[in-house]
Amino acid sequence: MTAIRTLSLTAFLMALGGLVPVLAQETSDPPAVERWRDDPTTVFEASEVDLQDFLWIARPVVIFAEAPQVPAFQEQMGYIAEDMDQLARRDVVVVTDTDPAAMSEVREQLRPRGFQLTLMGKDGGVKLRKPLPWQVRELTRSIDKMPMRQREMGGGS
Repeated sequence: MTAIRTLSLTAFLMALGGLVPVLAQETSDPPAVERWRDDPTTVFEASEVDLQDFLWIARPVVIFAEAPQVPAFQEQMGYIAEDMDQLARRDVVVVTDTDPAAMSEVREQLRPRGFQLTLMGKDGGVKLRKPLPWQVRELTRSIDKMPMRQREMGGGS
């Protein structure tokens, strides 16, 4: 009869090349993520964030406009302000970009034309783009249909 040898996870990782010290290091979130974790109702300017920092942590909703005075932008931000708690419950981070001349990394990545609302998943993929303001109820319905959100709510496979 052959003896079966079991290894602890630490021993297994050490056998793979001493990765344990690397994995055991404490990592801290980037500043924007820390601020969002402290207050999920924080609205960020695109210049403050790197969307990659939010991968697998939050669902970015990015609102673009040519200027903060654009009526569609004002309307969208009003909708968000009214129901921000609904977005926070769904791990949404709100990012705005109203300065096309600054050409933020977010703007370069998502390439909006005029006003645009972009909903991204935790996986970093664009899930929806809208050229007009959307009420939070519409946004949350779209989020709640996503497979990852279904799993978070315990209703998906």
